[in-house]
Amino acid sequence: MQKLKKLPIGIQTFSEIIEGNYIYIDKTEEAYKLIQEYKYIFLSRPRRFGKSLFLDTLKELFEGNKKLFEGLYIYDKWNFQEKYPVIKISWAGDLTTLEKVKDRAMDIFKTNQRLLGIECENNNNPSSCFNELIQKAYEKYNQKVVILIDEYDKPILDVIENIEQAKINREFINGLYSIIKDNDAYIRFAFLTGVSKFSKASIFSGLNMLTDISLNPKYGNICGYTQNDIETTFRPYFENADMEKVKKWYNGYNFLKDNVYNPFDILQFISNEFVFDNYWFESGTPSFLIKLIKEKDYFLPNLTNLIVDKKILSSFDIENIDLEVILFQSGYLTIEKVIEDELLSSIEYKLSIPNLEVQVSLNDYIINYLFKGDNRVKKSLIKSLYYENLEDLKSALTTLFASIPYNNFTKNDLNLYEGFYASVIYTYLASLGVKVIGEDVTNKGRIDLTLFVGDKIYILEFKVDSKKGEALSQIKKRKYAEKYLNDNKQIYLIGIEFSSEEKNIINFEWEKL
Repeated sequence: MQKLKKLPIGIQTFSEIIEGNYIYIDKTEEAYKLIQEYKYIFLSRPRRFGKSLFLDTLKELFEGNKKLFEGLYIYDKWNFQEKYPVIKISWAGDLTTLEKVKDRAMDIFKTNQRLLGIECENNNNPSSCFNELIQKAYEKYNQKVVILIDEYDKPILDVIENIEQAKINREFINGLYSIIKDNDAYIRFAFLTGVSKFSKASIFSGLNMLTDISLNPKYGNICGYTQNDIETTFRPYFENADMEKVKKWYNGYNFLKDNVYNPFDILQFISNEFVFDNYWFESGTPSFLIKLIKEKDYFLPNLTNLIVDKKILSSFDIENIDLEVILFQSGYLTIEKVIEDELLSSIEYKLSIPNLEVQVSLNDYIINYLFKGDNRVKKSLIKSLYYENLEDLKSALTTLFASIPYNNFTKNDLNLYEGFYASVIYTYLASLGVKVIGEDVTNKGRIDLTLFVGDKIYILEFKVDSKKGEALSQIKKRKYAEKYLNDNKQIYLIGIEFSSEEKNIINFEWEKL
């Protein structure tokens, strides 16, 4: 029996993966096409998606390290005799002040000077040094220069909660990156990766020659593992694993080609002997997102049924932060469907949470840091829905709202709106892995929440300070259930009325169709 290759957990160095006999999913076809087609490229992907490894693959390719590519797509197509000087920029460390960003930039350029055998005369000013480095590399090697920038946006994202500092860092790296454009005559190829795509009016003003391939269907699989990768290359690693459950937990990211898995999840899942856990989610904390949700009083059920235009996904402004953009670019939302409007000649995207890992983990995080309610009630909630015990559901929800601290209501009027109660219930149910649709559209209106549990569908309507019975009456009057009559499932209509004074349920009615 052939010995399996090792799992490259945390390894982003292409040479180490190849020489160390680690498993490698061949992305050199995409690399070859990119280099043939473009000179300046930008790629945005969420963290832990393989951007750094792809960038390092490009580095080895341009440096002509042929032996590393034996057996890969590009091996017999690339001219390895033609070698290029490569300048690689990878931000790391403490970037919380402009001085620290400049110091890090100088460390990066000193490393590149040493590797290229070049000495810059100006080692005090990062922009001047970068400019000198490009031109001296071109002169020394008599060959155009390749520039690879990993996590180009890290100096901004690391201080995103401090808007003024983020602006200062942005202006510095904007000036630094504009050196690339000024040296076009000396450059063969430049590739930048990051999590966010800033608007052209901000950081990309000095890089308006970049081609953004983030949502180019041709390169939709440039990062991540496809289902085919799982079923072929990874097949021996998944012996006796529940593959449908693996897909439900970790698949679902889409960048306009195939649905892909986050590599970090798959490698950790195999390494941990098939234990389903939130590996990717735990590798980064979405605290800034939660603060934004709270500041904007965001209607959380929207996360299940969100439609945005194409423009919104390709821009990110520090001064006007759009929650949906950050959620998408960070990997908490992904593209579920492309909607083309021929009449208006426009394209829109339906966004959704990619998989069960993100759904459960994100909503758990929101519960703990936003509502600070009783997590123990979740068991009662799911059991009451699964066993269709609606009296227990009423008790569980009443306990839930009673557990939310009073100070959650003191600085706003959230308790006056149905949206608040819908958000709380949605978050708790979504954290249990229940399929929930918020603002579920019918031809007669919008259902507040629709729940799918086993062979049952629950249609929920919420009212605050209304007449008794108004919530259930609206469900019946507007015939919300008609949408699901052909699904061959048991349908329950539930009307829930809240008191803004008591901040809890005062009427709970239901009917079974």
